[in-house]
Parts: sequence; C-alpha cells; structure tokens
Amino acid sequence: MNEEKTKINRVLISGGGTGGHIFPALSIANAVRRRFPEAEILFVGALGRMEMERVPAAGYRIEGLPVAGFDRKRLWRNFGVLIKLWKSLRKARRIVRDFRPDIAVGVGGYASGPVLKQAQKQGVPTLLQEQNSYAGVTNKLLAKKAKAICVAYDGMDRFFPAASITKTGNPVRTDLENCTLTQAEAKRQLGFDSEKLLVLAVGGSLGARTVNQAIAASLPMLRDKGVSLMWQTGRYGAPEFQKLAGGYDNVRATTFISDMDVAYRAADLVVSRAGAGTISELQNLGKACVLVPSPNVAEDHQRHNAEALSTRGAAVMILDAEAVATLPATLESLITDPAKRAALSSEISKMALRNADEKIVDIIINTIEAAI
Repeated sequence: MNEEKTKINRVLISGGGTGGHIFPALSIANAVRRRFPEAEILFVGALGRMEMERVPAAGYRIEGLPVAGFDRKRLWRNFGVLIKLWKSLRKARRIVRDFRPDIAVGVGGYASGPVLKQAQKQGVPTLLQEQNSYAGVTNKLLAKKAKAICVAYDGMDRFFPAASITKTGNPVRTDLENCTLTQAEAKRQLGFDSEKLLVLAVGGSLGARTVNQAIAASLPMLRDKGVSLMWQTGRYGAPEFQKLAGGYDNVRATTFISDMDVAYRAADLVVSRAGAGTISELQNLGKACVLVPSPNVAEDHQRHNAEALSTRGAAVMILDAEAVATLPATLESLITDPAKRAALSSEISKMALRNADEKIVDIIINTIEAAI
C-alpha cells in the first residue's frame, strides 16, 4: 500500500444512537484526519439521538435523518416508522449524491441502514464496522454488498461473508491508553487511599438501575472489607443512589465520570454493563471485571459479548436478573482472591486488539484502491 498514491478526499460515516456506536465512529474519523488532514468527513445520524450533539462537539459536520427503529412489541406503531424510513431513504440518496464520498462507513444504528443502502445503489464502496459478537440487524442486511467488514470477535462468518471480514477490534478512545499515572497516583488524584483496593462501577451515562441496585446491596460488604468504591450512578440514578452513598466514607458517587482514563488506571476491579466499546476498553487496559449484560438490547448482544469473555476466564458474568442477589458475594470472592483477579486481568489482556482505528483506515485505503 502506498499512501502517497492513495488520497482520501471524502468519507461518509453513518450510524449512532448510543455511545457504543458513536465513539468508534469518531475514532475512525479522527484516524482518517490524522493521516489525511485535508479529507472531508461527513457524518449522518438519526435526528433526536445523541450523535446529533456529540459529533458536532467533536468538530465534525453531521446531517440527521428522521429514521426510527421498529417497535417489535407494538406492531401497529410501525406505520409511522415506515414513513420515516421512506423519508430517510430519500434524504440519504440526496446526501450520497451531493457529497460524492470515496467510501461510506457504517458503524451500526438506525441511520446507517438508509445511508449505506443508498451508497451501495450509487456504486460507492461500503465498509461495515461491527462492534459486537452478535451482529446487529442493520449490518447483517448490508453485509452482502459491503466491500469490507471489520469485526472484533472470532466466528463472525456465521453472520457475514467470510471473504469480506477482517478482525480489527473496536476503536477506543486513545486518551484511555495514554494515561501516564501509576495506579497509586490515580487513586490519590481521585481522592482515595492509594493503599486500599478500589472498585469502579459504571453503568452508562444514563445509568443502569440493576447495576446500581446491586452496587447498593454491596455497600456494607465493601465498607467491612476496607475497599474503596468509585460509583458512576448515571443521570437517572443520581438522586437515590448518591444519597445512599453519602452514608459511606469509602464511596465516591457521581453522575458521570469525565476522567475515565484516571478512573480505569486507579481501579483494581470493574463492574460494568457489557457494551462492545466498554469491553474493548477493558481488554486493552487489562482490567479484571464483573460484567452484568443489559437484557434490554437488540438480539441480547450484551450477553453474547459477556459470554465471549466469561467462557475464556477473561471476565465474570452475572445475569441482570441475578445481579442484586449475587453481586455482593461475587465481589467479596474477588476482593479476597488476588490470584483470581490477576488471572482475569491476564486473560482479558490476551483478547486485546489494539490500534483498531488505524487498521480500519488501512482497510478504507485498500477498499478505495480496489474500487478505482
């Protein structure tokens, strides 16, 4: 490959809906921009979703489609969804025609379907980035005509054409790996005793009620064991759980953790949902973890993500329905068994796939070259 010959002029990136789609999309865009500073990058997202704020805040232009997901429980509501899909396809056709991208990249989520479908119709090469171990519906529908598919797990040929697949891993926020603090320094910076074990509990920016309830049930045990806790309650859990945390001097509860690089570096053990982006971060950082997959996601993909680790001894998985009852004892067993924590850290590190954003840019270049 000769990057001096191959110049990327215009890249269209589509998808979003959750941070698990948006962070990889932004990581890919940043990697393109590092290597091709003059490249035009246009995002397309779903109106009303978080990408419409996060992408402009990161310095990129975005257009929104009126697309929405199908309501699988209340089918009568899908007439309006079909109207929105029709409008989205028309707008996506215009966006692709006017922007004339060298390539269209889909990261999953509502908007990527109409955009990549129209790109494929107009002869624009497409690349899919699938974060999860169980492929999403949108990417499965687009896979047949995609020129390249970047994945993070083995066995994805059960969803996609094997010849199109490259295992790159998921792009993660670069600041997480660039933290230069020692673990003791990170603990002190966060206001904790550097000599004490620290558990980091995160359930997402909005909050995960079951995770919060399970952490709440663990508070007396953590205090008795002399263990510190940094607890991201999320927005919805803030009033209730932060008030509860106020009764414990070993706990720091906050709505959102902005300095996640420091929090990860400080943590001896992490309790988290099992989103693909979070798992990739835990793999790259080698963090012993307890995963509580959300049951409220498409195709139950978080459980599949967690099982991909737990079956290899790289994480402990607790099902959502069992978390409140079993998390305290699970944490206690890991707190009192440093060898088990070390084994989890070692195994999860073996699954790390680093520099995924740069690998994906390499594939973007190869795909554009093949289309010329």
